Amino acid sequence: MQLDGKVAVITGGARGIGAALATRFLAEGAAGVTVVDLLADEVAATAARLGDRAHGVVADVADQDAVEAVVADTEERFGPVDLFCANAGIATGTDIDGPDEVWDRAWRVNVFAHVVAARVMVPRWVERGQGHLLTTASAAGLLTNIGDAAYSVTKHAAVGFAEWVSITYGDRGVQVSCLCPQGVRTDMLLGAAEGEIAAEVVLAQGALEPEQVAAAVVDGLATERFLILPHPEVADYYQRRATDPDRWLAGMRRLQARLTEASRPPGDG
Repeated sequence: MQLDGKVAVITGGARGIGAALATRFLAEGAAGVTVVDLLADEVAATAARLGDRAHGVVADVADQDAVEAVVADTEERFGPVDLFCANAGIATGTDIDGPDEVWDRAWRVNVFAHVVAARVMVPRWVERGQGHLLTTASAAGLLTNIGDAAYSVTKHAAVGFAEWVSITYGDRGVQVSCLCPQGVRTDMLLGAAEGEIAAEVVLAQGALEPEQVAAAVVDGLATERFLILPHPEVADYYQRRATDPDRWLAGMRRLQARLTEASRPPGDG
């Protein structure tokens, strides 16, 4: 996909990766971009900063009626949607005993919102014979994220759903890409509680700026890659995991033990 003249919808678009995607898409010549978020003031400010070819909408991306309305509004303003970026996501920092409502919210935002995007867009694209779904998962969806069970599980599901859509509709004009970065310097990561193991792991691996991720996305869309890996080393980790899962799991347990020990306050036995 070349972005010149294209129309895109980006969820989680008020800031972070979503805002960087919107900025880069417009720089590449996109005809229009709708940024969607629950943060009303921030989504309005982002759209205003982006200019006349951008539009901001407040919507729950896991609500199909709301997403249908977003798409209808976008198509009325800019024309048919060529690219839908299911980018909204949340971290939880929760263990297996996390509250049910936390697990439910992670499921709805990190997975079900992608299902909603496909329900709304795939029939349109099959009819038109073309369209592109970009799902933002995470390297955690290919590997795991120490310290955040709900995030790891739902990001695995997001990758699985993207694969399924690609297999099922890829020969009917629907292109799918799955974005799987490691650490990105966003509010979600930087706002994590000090000493939170999940965030410490990601930061230790080297966090990119959102603009670097957006550049990787533009390249991945142009070459029609399924997996877009802004951190190329993730491909090596993924291969090691598949080749010898027992060794990989043992290594991850050692890493978790080191991080847990390092996070303990001095004198805490």
